[in-house]
Amino acid sequence: MSLRQIEPKQRGFLIVNAHPEGAAQTVRRMWDGIEARTDGRKPVALILGHSAGYGLATLLAGLRQHGIRGVGVAFEAADTGRRTATAGWYRTTAAAQLAAEDGHDIRFVNTDAFSTDAKTQVTDLVEQHYGPIDYLVYSLAAPRRTDPATGTVHHSVIKPLGAAYEAPALDFAGPDPKISRARIEPGTEDETRATVAVMGGDDWALWVRALAARRLLADKFTTVALTYVGSEVTAPVYRQGTIGAAKEHLEQTAHDLNTSAMLKEKDGRAFTVVAGAAVTQASSAIPSIALYTAFLRTVLGERGFHSTAEQAVELWDQLEGRTPLVLDEAGRIRLDGWELEDQVQDRVRQLWADPEKGLEAARAGADWFMSQVRELYGWGVDNVTYGQPVETDLAWPTPR
Repeated sequence: MSLRQIEPKQRGFLIVNAHPEGAAQTVRRMWDGIEARTDGRKPVALILGHSAGYGLATLLAGLRQHGIRGVGVAFEAADTGRRTATAGWYRTTAAAQLAAEDGHDIRFVNTDAFSTDAKTQVTDLVEQHYGPIDYLVYSLAAPRRTDPATGTVHHSVIKPLGAAYEAPALDFAGPDPKISRARIEPGTEDETRATVAVMGGDDWALWVRALAARRLLADKFTTVALTYVGSEVTAPVYRQGTIGAAKEHLEQTAHDLNTSAMLKEKDGRAFTVVAGAAVTQASSAIPSIALYTAFLRTVLGERGFHSTAEQAVELWDQLEGRTPLVLDEAGRIRLDGWELEDQVQDRVRQLWADPEKGLEAARAGADWFMSQVRELYGWGVDNVTYGQPVETDLAWPTPR
């Protein structure tokens, strides 16, 4: 037991502790916001990166609307006594409780998904309890990856390519958000290769091969990896930068998987899924993304800005054939049409052209963005009583 009083330890976008009840409440809110329905089949799914962002949304939408069975994988830290457990740890315990209450058969593994040991552990579990996988969802986001073949530790960077990047950004250091300037020097070839090694498609392909080697690919097996394109406003630091190089590799991996014998044998499919903008722990670390997202939220409003849960519902409907696949010319599933509509982007560019004036018009959007960042760690969540001792040492969920 570790009942203690905790307060947020925040520096800019970084918050180093999490509130267990606040984190759990965000999961319950997302769960309740997804309409429950019962489909006939209950596909087997493996979700890599289930504890945050689009991975969490895909897990909850899959459970609520399609009764998925299977395994979620994340790499989270337990309570140490000095620091709380990570928010993803607490979100997992909440998701496990909700799934159990609703009668779902889902197991959660806490491991470094990039490692060979993780692939062995998870495929053992899948083989023992579920059999062949219908869906593999790849939604991992990490700052580094150890290459299992060489032992080399690769570190990803967020940098432009070719020239330095200078742009407005949101600064939350003071009591009110203000405009600052971001300048990032271009990435080197080595940094680009390292970013591709972390965030590209190598590990995705290794997971598919690991399942195929154990004969755990179901007929018509489908695998998807989450990606992002975004606006021309942020393209220099994102789609045209080191991250963009990694995303291009991810998309090439989808093509390679689709033409591979192991997927052809099962009449399988591999897609990258272009999701829309979202406030995630990964996205908040990218310079200028906060300001862009605040402007986008201002333009679209609450109803026009599609949540991760709404996009996950749409993705599952496309994958399960309830609605047609929305594919672009590159064969990617698109969930981001609402973000990239011409009139939306035109208005965002107007705000971006004069960011100080734009922030005045988008003050509510900036406040919303920071509130969303805090909620990622369980802080500032409605219906949570802060200021009282809370149990922080929660056990990782085990099957009931």
